[in-house]
Amino acid sequence: MSLQCGIVGLPNVGKSSLFNALTQSSVPAENYPFCTIDPHLGIVELPDIRLFKLKNIYNPKKLTASTVEFIDIAGLVQGASAGEGLGNQFLGQIKQTSAIIHVVRCFDDNKINHVNGKVEPLKDVEIIETELLLSDIDTLERRKTKLEKLIKSGDQKDKISLKIINNLIEHCSNGKRAKTYEVDKDFLDFKKSLHLLTDKPILYVGNIGEADLQDENMSEHRKKLTEHVKSQGNRIVFLCASLEQEISLLGKSEQELFLAEYNLKEPGLNKVIRSSFDLLGLHTFFTCGDKEVKSWTIQKGINAPQAAGQIHSDFERGFIKAEVFNFKDILKHGSESRLRELGLIKQEGKTYIVKDGDCIFFKFNV
Repeated sequence: MSLQCGIVGLPNVGKSSLFNALTQSSVPAENYPFCTIDPHLGIVELPDIRLFKLKNIYNPKKLTASTVEFIDIAGLVQGASAGEGLGNQFLGQIKQTSAIIHVVRCFDDNKINHVNGKVEPLKDVEIIETELLLSDIDTLERRKTKLEKLIKSGDQKDKISLKIINNLIEHCSNGKRAKTYEVDKDFLDFKKSLHLLTDKPILYVGNIGEADLQDENMSEHRKKLTEHVKSQGNRIVFLCASLEQEISLLGKSEQELFLAEYNLKEPGLNKVIRSSFDLLGLHTFFTCGDKEVKSWTIQKGINAPQAAGQIHSDFERGFIKAEVFNFKDILKHGSESRLRELGLIKQEGKTYIVKDGDCIFFKFNV
């Protein structure tokens, strides 16, 4: 399963610096609006220490990690949904993403221009959230026009769809995100097909200055932003994007020294990547052997045949059973043979719900 996250925010908030750090790229990060015009795509491996511990046990020829895709789009401005700053083009670039990363500037620096002349995180967030809502209302209005033409045929499903559209227009017009509007389970796919921006999970990234990293007292900017994000039921990660970009270009030993200097346990990027992964309720299982150890991304709550289908459709179609043990057990006992002796490798059928950290060998016949 591919997780694709679109990075949004006002101009000059640190989006391109964050993207460069995540992907070890060199997208321009200039001190003026719209230095990013075309979207940039980067594929990043999910940092999972379990994969490397399994590598030490199996010594495979190949190691393959789950990945997250990040798209860096140009900064949005007030009026983006009406085309300001090529806003319609930029908003369209994130319609197909799975989740949104909203970068918010939380530091003062006279050398870096702010598009509105003053750093006010809550106001900046409000501008972006409003533009996303207005874009969704425009999408819904256009879909409504199409449905009104179809409804003449008398199809009951189209009538219900139109009712949902009208309710969503009212819902979003009242400043409420589409995600908070619930529909009957039979119409979940219809709602998803609308690709509404405010229906997507959002991770907020507060971009702070280097001095804030070592300041134990949270600034007023950070406090207010954190309260706002939590009130929406969303999550937030704070980091210094420019510093993260520097760290990403260093070797492993240099990185460790750099992190120690700032009293950081790990790069802030790892939190962004893991949080992006968690946004959609995903988790990981592993396939292990001397040829390859690989992590696989699946939705929480799916069964063994569905998990097998992530590897190949034939695995799901011809599923017989799955041999399952957990990462914690093999880490503790050191080998599959020892797990067999202890009876810790289970034979599971079609109803087994795959758990995070499961190591699975699928048996199938097509």
